[in-house]
Amino acid sequence: MSEDRQDLIPQDAAAPRWVGIVVVGLAVVSLVALGAGWSASNHAKSLQQALDAQGQQIKQTQDVLSQRLAKAEDTNAQLQGELSVVTDKMKLTQSELSRAKKQTAVIKEEDAKQLSDLENTVNGQLATKASVDDVNKLGTDVTGVKTDLETTKSNLNMTRGEFGTLIARNHDEVEELRRLGDRDYYEFTIDKKNTREKVGSVMVELRGTNVKKNQFNVTIYVDDQRHEKKGLSANEPLYLFESGARTPLAFVVNTVGKDKISGYLSAPKANPTHAQVSGGY
Repeated sequence: MSEDRQDLIPQDAAAPRWVGIVVVGLAVVSLVALGAGWSASNHAKSLQQALDAQGQQIKQTQDVLSQRLAKAEDTNAQLQGELSVVTDKMKLTQSELSRAKKQTAVIKEEDAKQLSDLENTVNGQLATKASVDDVNKLGTDVTGVKTDLETTKSNLNMTRGEFGTLIARNHDEVEELRRLGDRDYYEFTIDKKNTREKVGSVMVELRGTNVKKNQFNVTIYVDDQRHEKKGLSANEPLYLFESGARTPLAFVVNTVGKDKISGYLSAPKANPTHAQVSGGY
């Protein structure tokens, strides 16, 4: 009876081999999946870094382009302003040139009329004076008239500037013009560079000379403004207009030496002290 019961006690069955294979397979699959996930994560980080770098580069490029665009706009605005100023100056120069031509024509006409009147006066005196005393006196008058005619002829041989003013080339011609009494003349000699000297109503600063080319550089200070002129030649007038005036000042250098210039400034009678350089700089 007891032996039969012992035969009936069940024994634990052995686990099938395929279960182990499945477990190993799952483990392998899990490791592969983990490796793929880790690789994908690293790749995603690399892509993100690359995108960040490209974004930064694009932003820098945009900043550079924006700066260049702003600079181009500023340059364009400046060029437009300078073009406007040049256009205005050209109009002003054309107007002054036209006025100078008219004044020159008037001066020539007046000179011709004065010579004609003087000649008629002399001829009339010679025709009407008969006595010896009158003839002797007339001879003295004729001598004076001849002197005046010679002076007038000499003046006409002088160079005229664009505004019709006679340009003296030396001290003797300055004296001739001074005797005419139409303008005031201030002669000067400047023999030191970079030092301001007063000439008439303006301040003059010699900046340099070129003796070989007979040229010089000068800066003129008028109304606390600095006006620089380079490459002026001897006997080339530089005109200055006083405020509201129709007749200009004329700055003329007759001789150019080493760091030295000599010449004169002519001004209309009763000339105000305030002036501005004609044509601008």
